[in-house]
Amino acid sequence: MSLERHLLFTLYHLYRWLHWPIRRSWWLALAWYRLFGIRLAGGPDDPVWYFAFGANMHPEVFCGRRGMSAQESRVGCLRDYRLRFNVPGLPRGRAAPANIEARTGDEVWGVLYKITQRELVWLDHTEAVPVWRYTHLWTCAEDADGRAVTPVVAYIARGGETDGRPSRRYITLLREGARRHGLPAHWIHFLDDVRCADETG
Repeated sequence: MSLERHLLFTLYHLYRWLHWPIRRSWWLALAWYRLFGIRLAGGPDDPVWYFAFGANMHPEVFCGRRGMSAQESRVGCLRDYRLRFNVPGLPRGRAAPANIEARTGDEVWGVLYKITQRELVWLDHTEAVPVWRYTHLWTCAEDADGRAVTPVVAYIARGGETDGRPSRRYITLLREGARRHGLPAHWIHFLDDVRCADETG
């Protein structure tokens, strides 16, 4: 195990131990994020828009597994980004979570959730952000009517050069989440065409 990976592993387990104090104390949360060069703007009850493009589009994941309760949700789009499956998942070679990557002219559709800064800290914990894989991307998005929504936070990872395949269970969550929120037909068709790890060819 490399030194960098060992350090991240140690920080991840430290965060698992500290997550309840961090969730309760805004000042402790600010100090923790500062270790990673991340600044939480505003106060704990200030609203923020979170853009979900992966499994968090599915209500049973976002509200159930993550324990979130959004004040509002909208169909959203990130311009000049593309969806990729280039993050190693578990089991290795049989799962590749969703990721986004900047590319002019492309777009990624998903769900915009309005939550508080404190809820974002909790969501980060459930996704092991910023210790593992993903980090914050602050950007602007559009809703289904083309109205600007800003600022928006999304999760982005330093993925590999080539894409893997998501598990059938994972891509099913994306497809069902997209349908439940009424994402555009062309995006649902795109997700339906994504091949999963247990498909041949």
